Amino acid sequence: MIYGLIFKLIAMKNLLMGAILLFGVYTIQAQSYDGKGDMKLNIGYDVYGIGNGIKTTFDYGLGDLFSIGAGVSFYFSNEEDDYFVYARTNVHLSQILDLPQKLDIYPGVELGYLSRSDIGFSGYVGIKYFFTERIGIMAEIGNNGSIGVSINL
Repeated sequence: MIYGLIFKLIAMKNLLMGAILLFGVYTIQAQSYDGKGDMKLNIGYDVYGIGNGIKTTFDYGLGDLFSIGAGVSFYFSNEEDDYFVYARTNVHLSQILDLPQKLDIYPGVELGYLSRSDIGFSGYVGIKYFFTERIGIMAEIGNNGSIGVSINL
């Protein structure tokens, strides 16, 4: 079981590195959260919580602090294939904490439909770091945990 988890983490690392190389370096003026109108596509791997699986989310900035979005996660580590379709909201703390523009820390919640129990809820603290204007990495830790790539649209 531990070897399977290690294999999945190595595969995810390779996927992240490939995605970063695929999108290339566009500019060195990276910004993790740009406030109102900011749009991010996040693609990642859920490493614990409901199950191991693929996670895709979209976030839209409402202002300097708040964003809303939607997402879907597909879990393949359980006996049945489960999924979670949800709305999410984040509070972006980079401006309040006076962090570098490349870095964003954000608490958030997800609420939606979970295939095996009808209602799903997830609370987390996330972090994003952008290497370029378009490509960064993200991690969210809470009752679910995920790592992945964040794309600035």
